[in-house]
Amino acid sequence: MSGRILLVTGTDTGVGKTYVSCGVLRAARAAGRTVAARKPAETGCEPGRGGGLVAADGAALHEAAGGGEPIDVVCPIRLPEPLAPAFAARRAGVAIDVAEIVAACRRRAGEVDLLLVEGAGGLLVPIADRYTYADLARDLGARLLVVVGARLGAINQALLTLEAAAGRGLDVAGYVVNHMSATRDLATASLAVSLRELTDVPLLAEIEHGSDAASILRSVIPELVR
Repeated sequence: MSGRILLVTGTDTGVGKTYVSCGVLRAARAAGRTVAARKPAETGCEPGRGGGLVAADGAALHEAAGGGEPIDVVCPIRLPEPLAPAFAARRAGVAIDVAEIVAACRRRAGEVDLLLVEGAGGLLVPIADRYTYADLARDLGARLLVVVGARLGAINQALLTLEAAAGRGLDVAGYVVNHMSATRDLATASLAVSLRELTDVPLLAEIEHGSDAASILRSVIPELVR
């Protein structure tokens, strides 16, 4: 199973996990790979016109994966409050069954070359009770792709994430530095170089603001899908 499931996590919320995830999915499809996407739980969802909650990230993943599955399968749990899934679900009176998430992901992974699972926030964000996305990666036998948001403080966040993954025995495929703003300062301009000096985990790509993530990530698809 390892190598067929890729769990995309971030150094924080708002660092571009969905943007990078969609880039990976499109790049893999362009390379002739079959793909599927899962966003097990999305929080901060807005009400839709016809009722229910709209999963913006889930919808983006659904489209990037080719739209072959119902959106409710891609993103089965949608919660209104912008909190960690465990707490948003508790406040909404929703029970999250992690065993079902794991089973569903395993079933779908057996049908495609790559199942991409996007987390919420960072690696240790809880999905249910004390069960985190790190636990999900372990139970899925998934490789990790870490999205590092280019901003001041990212070195510490990136190294802590990579250390937490290593401490849990997780397989990290590499990390991507994502520039969320067109404005550069010394911290963001030097981030990729700094991380190369500080960790042996491979830098797979540096994505400039407004660039085509799929084109940039195409060269690393053989590393991510193996």
